[in-house]
Amino acid sequence: MILLANQGPTEIMSTNPESFPKEGFVRLKSIIAPRGPIPIGKSTWWAGVKAGRYPRPIKIGPRVTVWRAADIRDLMDQAD
Repeated sequence: MILLANQGPTEIMSTNPESFPKEGFVRLKSIIAPRGPIPIGKSTWWAGVKAGRYPRPIKIGPRVTVWRAADIRDLMDQAD
């Protein structure tokens, strides 16, 4: 089973890290600014993934890329 953070157009996630899911998978728009808790842009994120600074994604379909929520929480904890 694949769990995705429910992120509809009217459900904008707070930048509060406490509201970030603890398990499952999240899409990029739930991770980076302006909706997500990590205040960087898309190209900076992908450059960080390529350089190994950020977690590697998981492809679950030809046009669907996700990250483990636990990996993103670990990244946020390292920044504290």
